[in-house]
Amino acid sequence: MLYNRLGKTNLEVSRLGFGTMRLPTKGSNDEIDEEESSKMLTYGIENGINLIDTAYPYHSATLEGRGNSEIFLGNFLNENSYRDDIILSTKSPIWAIDKKEEFDYYLDEQLKKLQTDYIDIYLLHSLTEPDWYKVKDLEVFDFLDDCLSSGKVKHVGFSSHMEVDYVIEVLDEYPKWEVVMTQMNYFDEYYQSGVMGLNYLKEVDVGSMVMEPLRGGSLVQNIPQAVQDLWNVAEVKRTPVEWALQYLWNRDDVDCVLSGMTSLQQVKQNIETASKMDEISDYDHEIIREVAREYRQTVGNKCTRCGYCMPCPHGVDIINCLTEYNIAHMLNDPKASAMQYFTLMDDDSRADSCVQCMECLPFCTQMLNIPEELEKVHEYFGSEFDHF
Repeated sequence: MLYNRLGKTNLEVSRLGFGTMRLPTKGSNDEIDEEESSKMLTYGIENGINLIDTAYPYHSATLEGRGNSEIFLGNFLNENSYRDDIILSTKSPIWAIDKKEEFDYYLDEQLKKLQTDYIDIYLLHSLTEPDWYKVKDLEVFDFLDDCLSSGKVKHVGFSSHMEVDYVIEVLDEYPKWEVVMTQMNYFDEYYQSGVMGLNYLKEVDVGSMVMEPLRGGSLVQNIPQAVQDLWNVAEVKRTPVEWALQYLWNRDDVDCVLSGMTSLQQVKQNIETASKMDEISDYDHEIIREVAREYRQTVGNKCTRCGYCMPCPHGVDIINCLTEYNIAHMLNDPKASAMQYFTLMDDDSRADSCVQCMECLPFCTQMLNIPEELEKVHEYFGSEFDHF
């Protein structure tokens, strides 16, 4: 296993982190296959993975419920005496917090579930612009200060699906941030904070943890023939998983890549990939860019995210509704985009909130009938997440 310094934390982290959002289950999402999951974690730790990431809602029956991942992980670490061998990361469910004392309530509950006195890395989970202003009003800085001074938390940060301007704004407002988790892969270079966000994290020496390196598996499953033809002409032959992971590890602004592995075979393969240096040539980097372009040929509509249609007078997040719809079509994976659609947007900002007022129509540079496109988005994703 190869290791990187995690920014100003000075922690030496395995460049492959173990994400516990997609552990194997026995039917329903909240019923973890504990025997198989234990084998996977044991193999991972014994073969060099030292960062394990979880969160309050992981492996719940609903997207934002009380999940079983932290409970399972706490039992596993305690029974196998692995706690001191790993860097433990989890997240505060900020969407559920409406009073400042609830920050402590959830942290204490998570410490109990994880059966530990401290959390190495504690992140504000899935921070959005509205959530940021909410938690600031709830005096989140005082809470984070108390976490650090009490020893309950060693390092603080946030996970984010925001655009780069908002990521920079949040970073600049609190000097004790040490870790940020953002979404990034070769398809998402300019989606959300993307490469610009990673560059800024490197500049200010904040540790970077990358989620969705495979875009929920979309980049390694059901590979279109045109994409496979491009991979076949590369100088070095790699599997789709190796392409996605090595693309990130070839960047000097990526410290740790989190993989939500679902089988022991995946753990073994990813550790093997993470344990070797594999420098991607300029020619093969161009292949990666061509693959991304090929995926983008199958968009659902021609939205360019220019933003002229915003803000919607009725609060619909037009840009992100159309974006997730397009990505689902490009990658032929409605499940992965549905999770983004339902977690990143409030109920009132989704496509079904469009009232057909038509005020956006004159502003679309692509001359889209936006209300019709939003109706397609609603028909595609539905009214609630039922994609587990």
